[in-house]
Amino acid sequence: MGCAAILVGDGPVRRVGSDEAAAYQGPGFIWLHFDTLEEADLAALKAQGDLPDIAANALVATETRPRCDRIEDGAIVNLRGPAAVETDDSDRLVSIRMWVRQGRVSSVSRRPLSALQAVIEQMETGKILDPGDLVAAFARAISKQLDPEVAALGDKLDDCETDLQPHQVYKLRTTIASIRSEAITYRRFVAPDRDALLTLAQLDFAWLAEEDRLHIREAADRFSRMTEELEAVRERAALLHEQLTDLRGEQMEVRALLLSIVALIFLPLTFITGLLGMNVKGIPYAEEEWAFWGVVGVCVAIALVISAYFARVHWLRR
Repeated sequence: MGCAAILVGDGPVRRVGSDEAAAYQGPGFIWLHFDTLEEADLAALKAQGDLPDIAANALVATETRPRCDRIEDGAIVNLRGPAAVETDDSDRLVSIRMWVRQGRVSSVSRRPLSALQAVIEQMETGKILDPGDLVAAFARAISKQLDPEVAALGDKLDDCETDLQPHQVYKLRTTIASIRSEAITYRRFVAPDRDALLTLAQLDFAWLAEEDRLHIREAADRFSRMTEELEAVRERAALLHEQLTDLRGEQMEVRALLLSIVALIFLPLTFITGLLGMNVKGIPYAEEEWAFWGVVGVCVAIALVISAYFARVHWLRR
């Protein structure tokens, strides 16, 4: 999209040039959006006469978090939503920064935002007529797209709880760690999204109608529910990790017990075979034909007696 100036609310939605956008004084509003910030984009952004330094710095900042701040009759609104294209970036959510005032909205997103297309479609069908409608549309679109992603984390954790078996310990550890990491990443921005929208809904602006406030509060409520879900996912993931640690500990104890039993059974047998295997004269029955099988029989009898004892004291039970 690059840099686009769109005229809304004054006849059909259409794109306009930078000169027409700067001079427009009609009943509609101008939406100036930047998908990138090249030198030409920065020049167009700074050319707006009603852009305070604080707002300009907020729009071009490299690192942002969701926020809402009032500046006279305008507001800086930063929100985070799913990206249109997945990347390996650690930030799963893309920011959109908006400077909103009567008759104009300037917005910047350094990476494509998934909700952008949905908002443009609403704009083209005539559902967005003023800056308040635009902000409310972004809030609703972002919350609707995030909701199933957050719910999917809970579903994945449900599957992990169902598959919680000793033979699945190592596989589940990786899955649960991944779910917990994603929940932490989402939680980092979902809760501030909620706070920003609640702050905006309380501000008294001429361009923010009561219906817009209701839509914004609805989106904030959805963000609140997602925040609670993410907190639950983190706590459940921590609990499952503890259960997996216990299962792994039990497996190690069982294996150590089996090794101990085998060692205890073979300890007297090793002593006997070592004693009879000494290369000295005088070993009893060394010249008898039945001596070998006799020693084998004694060893088998000793092994059976020791095994029976372990079974009686329940050492062989897992």
